[in-house]
Amino acid sequence: MTAICLVRHGETDWNAAKRIQGRTDIPLNDTGKWQAEQTGLYLKDAHWDVVISSPLSRAKETAHLILQHVHAPLVIMDDFIERDYGDAEGMSFEERQKLFPNKQYPNMEPLSALQDRMLEGIEKVRATYPDKRVLVVAHGAAIHALLTALADEHMGIQDTRLVNACLNYVEWTDGEWKVNDYNVVSHLTQSAPS
Repeated sequence: MTAICLVRHGETDWNAAKRIQGRTDIPLNDTGKWQAEQTGLYLKDAHWDVVISSPLSRAKETAHLILQHVHAPLVIMDDFIERDYGDAEGMSFEERQKLFPNKQYPNMEPLSALQDRMLEGIEKVRATYPDKRVLVVAHGAAIHALLTALADEHMGIQDTRLVNACLNYVEWTDGEWKVNDYNVVSHLTQSAPS
């Protein structure tokens, strides 16, 4: 059985301001660093064979902070980069609502392409690390697209907004991927220091 924990990166200033990031490379803010630290502390007692990260700095920084507590090699994989939001990148929620009320942003990566890329990514992980426990640090829309592709409709993932630094568990068992849990935030129950 290959077990994967998909970790959404910690918060950035653009997350806090509800600006769409996509492929724009925005670093973690102080809250995001705290979230990543808490994630590492939460995951440290479990065995992890490898940590894989998106190439964007907010994911890599989250991975590095987790690796202060989890002892495993770090691998960067482009498959887990965030969705390209095209002309909407950098826009606030209000700007997007005004210009694109139907959420169809010009030049945006299609959902089907995003899901295909993420599915290919976890298949590469399964092929490279069979029967291993893997942490993948990635992005909200990318993880959401993957979970939606893998989960039964009754799980309610489609309407769930994934929180920064949330944990999402999938495993390859009996010849198929199964979503065991998603949007887990019990490790973030304390408030971030101000």
